[in-house]
Parts: sequence; C-alpha cells; structure tokens
Amino acid sequence: MPEFNPAPREKQQHVRRVVVENRQAHYLYAIEDTFEAGLMLEGWEVKAILGGRATFNGGSSFVRLIDDEAFVDALTITPLPQSNQGLLATMDPLRLRKLLLKKTELNKLQRRVAERGYTLVPLTLTQRGKLKLEIGLAKGKKLADKRQTLKDRDVQRDTQRELSKM
Repeated sequence: MPEFNPAPREKQQHVRRVVVENRQAHYLYAIEDTFEAGLMLEGWEVKAILGGRATFNGGSSFVRLIDDEAFVDALTITPLPQSNQGLLATMDPLRLRKLLLKKTELNKLQRRVAERGYTLVPLTLTQRGKLKLEIGLAKGKKLADKRQTLKDRDVQRDTQRELSKM
C-alpha cells in the first residue's frame, strides 16, 4: 500500500475581479484617499452580487458614519428570482449594510469627514475570494472641474486613436 504523503498546497492566488463599479464617483468627486472594507451581507445578497444584480444607483450611493460604525447607503442588491421563493424573511434591496473597518481607519475617516467638504463614496465592489468594497475619501467637484475631466478624457481618447493608427 503506497504511503500517504500530503504535499503542501500552494496558496491560491485570488484574482481581483471588479463586480460593480461606481463610474459617477470619479466624475462627481475628486478622490483623495481610498480604503478597502468588508461588508456584512446575507447569503442571498452575495449570490445576487455575484450574479450581477447590484448597483450603486447611478452614483447616488454614499457611506454614513453612525455611532463609530460605517454603513453603505443606497447600494441596491436585487434578489435573484429563485432566491425569492420559499424564504420567510423579507429581502430589502436598499437596507443599510455595515462596513467592516479597523478602528484606526474608522477614526481617521471620522476626523476627515468632519472637515468641511469631505464625504465618503463607494468606488468599486470587488471579489478576491471575499467581497470587498473600496471606498474613497472625496471632495465634490465644481462644474469647471467636471468639464476639465471631460476634456482630458477626450484628449486621451484622441491620442490613443492616433497611436493605434500608426
């Protein structure tokens, strides 16, 4: 009988996959710093997010700081049709979802948000083994800043087009 020799398993490298992206955040806000936070989700919510049924409501989603805790607001997770059947619990697509941050990160965020003009905005919902929410410390842009962003994007697109012709 052959001897059982378990070879040490190499750690699986999870590839970071963006599940949902808040495209309006970079247009409406100047992002100064980013943080990665875990989310407290229910089972049906995880399945729905991985099934592509989550949205940031057109950029109107934001993070609230309540009693030394952070919550993401206006993150809509629509239940999958098959998960609606047979569950007694109500599935609220718009409920507040708690963010899992370290105490030092939370204190830093509270100090910065207390300053005038700063807010916390969710940027991306990523999967790397577990679902993580990337939030950004942001300051609102003025109309001229938004126009400049659009101009820069057009110039970059034109240069890429010219380079691809060569």
